[in-house]
This record gives sequence, structure tokens and C-alpha cells, in this order.
Amino acid sequence: MTPLAANSHLCNESTSGRSVRPGGSYKVSRGWQGEGGLRVLLVEDDVTLGEAVRDHVAGGDHAVDWMKTIDSARSALDTIAYGLILLDLRLPDGSGIGLLKDLRARGITSPVIILTAHDQISDRIEGLNSGADDYLVKPFNLGELTARILAVTRRYSGRPVSVLRLDGLEVNAAERRVVADGEAVSLSGREWAVLDVLAGRPGAVVSKAQIEEALYSFGSEIESNTVEVYVSRLRKKLGRDRIATLRGVGYRLGGEA
Repeated sequence: MTPLAANSHLCNESTSGRSVRPGGSYKVSRGWQGEGGLRVLLVEDDVTLGEAVRDHVAGGDHAVDWMKTIDSARSALDTIAYGLILLDLRLPDGSGIGLLKDLRARGITSPVIILTAHDQISDRIEGLNSGADDYLVKPFNLGELTARILAVTRRYSGRPVSVLRLDGLEVNAAERRVVADGEAVSLSGREWAVLDVLAGRPGAVVSKAQIEEALYSFGSEIESNTVEVYVSRLRKKLGRDRIATLRGVGYRLGGEA
């Protein structure tokens, strides 16, 4: 937890034109050309910084759940499998290091980037040794945060095999790249999120609820036909026969629709 007076420049102006100053205003512009579709957990109690980071990351077409305490973060981690965690160290109810050690002990392998004002080498070593994938010291540039998110997610894959090849379809989870019948396919962040869930269990049935979890952050309104809309868009881009519908059960990547 960091007092506002001590953080007059928690985030410097970024290369994408976003800046934040505690108690001030900042501009948020969508589309920083991140590889969208991640479900991100942000654990940060500083309101000004949290708002800036949340809006910036959401601008990359990611779904962001923002928690301000360790207790609320634990509850979120009990419910959702996150593609990325952005973690502050000093929180109102304890140390982020304790949370990090706990989630690693529980076998949660989501990549973690620590965001903190702690700039001592010993602090960085402790964070990395506790299971963090990267460490960003405040104040930081939002453009640098973007680059670190992309670097971590590119090299990270929670699957034993990061490239799925299935009947002329190639899904590269590490590079977030899709090729269908030899042609590269461009997907929006939410289209990728749906495909990523399906590709994580090729040939298995994935429920509508599981797909909704990947699409929305806490507090987002979920419309009844949203999953159907994105599955339909994927079929148009990938081929109708590649995603099967099992009515009342869910969807499967592979097999006739």
C-alpha cells in the first residue's frame, strides 16, 4: 500500500499517450494493439494507479478483475483461472509475497508481474524467487507495462503443448496466432478468448459458463446470447464444421457443428 503523497508519479506518461497522476486526470484510449483475450487479475489498493492500469490493460481487449485486498484476490483465484496476475506487494491486509507463495504452493501457474514501489535488489530477488515472472518498479511507463505483459504471455503457456494442430487448424497459444487451411486468421480479443478455451480442451465439451468466465470480468453484464455470437463469428472465420454445438451441454472444437 502506497500513500498518494509518496506516489506523485506512480505512472509516467506512456508511449501510447496515457498518463496518470494521483488526484489528477488521465486519458484512456482503446487499442494499444496488445494480444487481447486474457482474463487478468489486478491486485492493487491505490485507487488512482489501479484505475489507470485497469483501463490501460482493458484497452488491449483484456477482461480485468480489480481487487484491492489479499482476501478478495484469494476469493477471485478460487473462482477463476487467470491468464495473468498483476500484483502489488504492500496491501491493506498483508503482503503480496505471501499471496504469491500461496498460489504457487496451490499449483496455480498463472504468470505474475509484480508492480511495486519496492526497488531494492533484495526485494526483486525475493519476488522472483517466490514465483513471480517479472518485476516492474513504480513509477513505471504504461508502454513498458504493455511490453512486459506481451513478453510474459508470449513465453508462457499453461498447456503441455502450446501449438494445437487439428484438421487443418493451427492454434499457437504462446504466440496467439491462428492459421486455418494455411491462411492466417485475424481474431478480436474476445474471439481469441473463446477459441483459447476450446483449444485448451480439444475434442472435449466446454460449457457455456466456462466460456463466459473467459469473456467477462466481475461486474460485467452478461447477455444471454453473447457466447453464441462469438462462436458464430469464429465459425465464419475458421469454418463452420470446426466447432460443434451440443445443445444444452456446450461446445467442442473438432467435429461437425
